[in-house]
Amino acid sequence: MTTTTADHKVRVWTLVSLIIGSTIGTGIFALPQNAGSVAGPGAMLIGWCIAGVGMLSIAFVFQILAVRKPNLDSGVYSYVRAGLGDFVGFASAWGYWLGSVIAQVGYATLFFSTLGYYVPIFSSENRWTSAIAVSILTWLIFAGLTRGVREAAIMNVVTTVAKLLPILVFIVLVAFLGFSWERFTFDLWAEGSDIGSVMDQIKGMMLFTVWAFIGVEGASVYSKQARTRRDVGRATVIGFAMVLALLVTVATLSYGVLTQEELAALPDNSMASVLEAVVGPWGGALISFGLCLSVLGAYVSWQMLCAEPIALMAYDGLLPRKLGKINAAGAPVFAQLVSTIVIQISVIIFFVNETTYVSMVQLATMMYMLPYIFSAFYLVLLTTRGRGVTHPHAGTRFDDSGPEISTTDNRRHLLVGAIATIYSLWLFYAADPTYLLFGALLVVPGFIPYIWTRMRAGEKIFNAFEWVVVGLIVLGALTAIYGLATGTLSL
Repeated sequence: MTTTTADHKVRVWTLVSLIIGSTIGTGIFALPQNAGSVAGPGAMLIGWCIAGVGMLSIAFVFQILAVRKPNLDSGVYSYVRAGLGDFVGFASAWGYWLGSVIAQVGYATLFFSTLGYYVPIFSSENRWTSAIAVSILTWLIFAGLTRGVREAAIMNVVTTVAKLLPILVFIVLVAFLGFSWERFTFDLWAEGSDIGSVMDQIKGMMLFTVWAFIGVEGASVYSKQARTRRDVGRATVIGFAMVLALLVTVATLSYGVLTQEELAALPDNSMASVLEAVVGPWGGALISFGLCLSVLGAYVSWQMLCAEPIALMAYDGLLPRKLGKINAAGAPVFAQLVSTIVIQISVIIFFVNETTYVSMVQLATMMYMLPYIFSAFYLVLLTTRGRGVTHPHAGTRFDDSGPEISTTDNRRHLLVGAIATIYSLWLFYAADPTYLLFGALLVVPGFIPYIWTRMRAGEKIFNAFEWVVVGLIVLGALTAIYGLATGTLSL
C-alpha cells in the first residue's frame, strides 16, 4: 500500500495521548510500595531524575533510528539484528518476548491480589484458586485472538480512563487532604532504616523506574502516521514529561502520607492503601476498581503483543517459518499458541514458588532491557562508524542505507546514543545479580530452535563475535543452575 500525504494526519496531542496510554500501566499502582521498599524520599527523587534523563534518551534512540533506518520495520529487535548480527538480535527479541510473558503473570498476580482483598476466594491464602482463574482467562483470550479479535477502540478508551481518572483523583485528594511536609522530610535519606546507603537506595530504585516506563519505545511506532517528524519529537518530549510528572507526583505524595517503612509493608496495590489511609475504604476501592479494569485491558493487549516477537523472528528466518503463519482471520495462530503455553507454564512455576509481584517485575524488566541497551549501542555505532559490528544482511533491507544525516544532527544523535548506552549499563550494574543470572538462564532454551533453524537453512550458526556472547550467556546460566541446586539463588 502506498503511503500518501493524507495518511499523515495524526496531530501532536493525539500522539501524546497514544504515548501516555501505552506507557502508563500497572506499575504506577504498585509504585508507592515499590519505591518504599528500596529508598527514602531523597533517594527516590534522585532516582527519578536519573530515570527521567535516561529513559527519555532511550525514547529518542528509537525515534532517531526510525528516521535513520526506515527500512527496519520488524519491531525494536530489528535494530539490534542490523547492528550486532542475527544471534544478538534473536537473543534480544527472545528476551523481550519472555519479559512480556513474565509481565503477563505479574499483571495477573496484581489483579487477583487486589481482587482478593474484596473476594476472599482469591486471597493470598488461596493461590491455586487464582492460578486456575489466570489459566482460564489466558486460554479464553487466546481463543478470542485466534479468531482475529483485536482490542476495540472502546476498550482502549475505557482502560485509559480507568487508569488516569483514579490517578488524578489520588493526586488531588492526597495533595490537599493527606500530604504532610513534616512527614515527608522527617527521615529524608532513610537513615533510620535498614535499606542501605543513599547510593544503594538509588540503585534499588532503578529497575522500578524502568518498569514504570516500559512501552516508551512505542513512541517511535507512530512516526509514520505523524504530520511531520518534528511533531514526533515534540510529542515524545511532551508525553514523556507528562508521564514522568504523574509518576514522580504519586511517589512523592505517598511519602507525605506514610513513612518509608509503612510504604514498604503495603500490599502490591499500594496506591489504593495510601488513598485509603487518607479518605477511608472508599478511596482504596476506587483505586482498586481502576487497577482491575486497567490490568484486564493490559492483559488482553499484551497477550496479543506477546506473539509479535515470535512471529517477526519466524518471518525473518530466525525461527521456524511455521511460527509466523497467519490464519484466515489474520492472526499469527502458532505464535499465539506458543506464547499462551509458555504463559501457562510460567503461571504454574511462579505460583508454585510463591514468586512475588516485585520479583516478577524485576526479572521482566531485566529481559526488556536487552533490546534497549543494544539499540542504543547500535545508534552509537551508526554515528561513529556508519554501520554496525556484523552485517550478514548486506544487500537486503538490513543494509546501511538511509537518509542523509547532517554533521550537526549526527553529533546530536551520538550524544543521545551515548547517554542511553551509559544509562542502560548503569541499570545492569544497579540490578540484583540474581535477575541477571536468571535472565541468562531464560535465554538458553532459545538456542535450540535458533540452531535448528540455522542448520535447516544451511547457514553458519555463530560467528566469532556471537560465540563470545554465547559463552557469556551459558556461563551465567550455569551459575544460575548451580545457585538453584545449592539453594543460594531463588525468586
